[in-house]
Amino acid sequence: MTVMLGAAAPGFSAEPTQHFADADNAQSVIAGKLIYHQRCSSCHGKRLQGQPLWQLEDEYAHRRAPAHDQTGHTWLHSDEELFQMTRTGRFPGTAPDAPSYMPGFAGSLTDSQILSVIAFIKASWPVGLRIAQALRNPGYAGMPARAADSDWTLPPNCTIATQRWRSPAQ
Repeated sequence: MTVMLGAAAPGFSAEPTQHFADADNAQSVIAGKLIYHQRCSSCHGKRLQGQPLWQLEDEYAHRRAPAHDQTGHTWLHSDEELFQMTRTGRFPGTAPDAPSYMPGFAGSLTDSQILSVIAFIKASWPVGLRIAQALRNPGYAGMPARAADSDWTLPPNCTIATQRWRSPAQ
């Protein structure tokens, strides 16, 4: 499951990613679903919905677990960022002394298990979100095979909506 990929889409991280969660791999998605329900759902919700009021900016901001479904912001992060957040409890580049309420799972889940959980989360998204998220990965890794053949729209809060993706066949 660990793959080195090429250059990033313009405007996104140029760092090569070493981790890719394949939402089209049924075995990985099934394994990720089981792990998610055992290890993640108590905070992020059984249906990926997050904790109540997770969007609220108040004295508890960033302490509530966000949604990972289509209502959340998980799709705004590359696979590498999601992998590092799950593994270490921090996004890459976060200051070591910055508070984080997300526990790191490096000591209790393998890299493959973490990628399976991310694959499960991504598999739950509508095709438009999967496309938007794949644009954040180097080489557009994770672009759904049906992207060019489907009717889809990007979410209203998508900052990359003005970019046009072309399938390799075009």
